[in-house]
Amino acid sequence: MSRIGYARVSTIDQDLETQIAKLKAEGCAIIRSEKVSGASRDGRAELATIIDFLRPGDELVVARLDRLGRDTRDVLNIIHECEQKGAFVTVLDPHVSTRGEMGHVVLTVLGMVAQMERRFIKERQREGIEQAKRQGVYKGGRQRLDRGRIRELSAKGLGPAGIAKLVGCSRMQVYRIIHACQ
Repeated sequence: MSRIGYARVSTIDQDLETQIAKLKAEGCAIIRSEKVSGASRDGRAELATIIDFLRPGDELVVARLDRLGRDTRDVLNIIHECEQKGAFVTVLDPHVSTRGEMGHVVLTVLGMVAQMERRFIKERQREGIEQAKRQGVYKGGRQRLDRGRIRELSAKGLGPAGIAKLVGCSRMQVYRIIHACQ
C-alpha cells in the first residue's frame, strides 16, 4: 500500500511548496505535482499518471479537495476511478477519506461547495469587470507573457520547446501565440 500525493496550482507563478510539505508530512512516498488549471481534467498529465499507477490498497492524498478539481462531476469521477482500482482518496483539509461511507457523502458535499465557490468567484469577477467597463477604467487582464519576444524568438528559428524554456511557460502556450499571428 502506497500513499501517493498530488499537488496542483493553477498558474506558473503560484507555489506548490506548501502542498508538497503537507503531503510529505503525511508520509506520502511519491508526490506528483503540476501547474495547470483544475477547471477540467484536460492537460493534467500528472494526475492521469497517478490514477494509471494506482494499485489496490493505495491512497491518493491531496491537501485540499479543490486540488483534485473544481467541478463536482470531475472530482467524483476521479474518486470513482481510484475506487475502481481498489484505491482510496484522502483530503487533508478538512481530513476526509473514502475509506468509510461517510467520507463519500462529505466529499460529495465538499465537491459541490467547491463548484459553487468557483461559480461565485466567476460571477463576482464578471460583475467587477462590467462595473469597471462602465466607469471606463477596465484595461483587461495583464499579459503574463511577452508575445512579441516569443514571436521574435520563433522568427529567429528557435523551436517551441526552447522558447518555452527561455520565457518560462509551456510549449502549448508558445504554439498558441505563434499560431495566433499566422
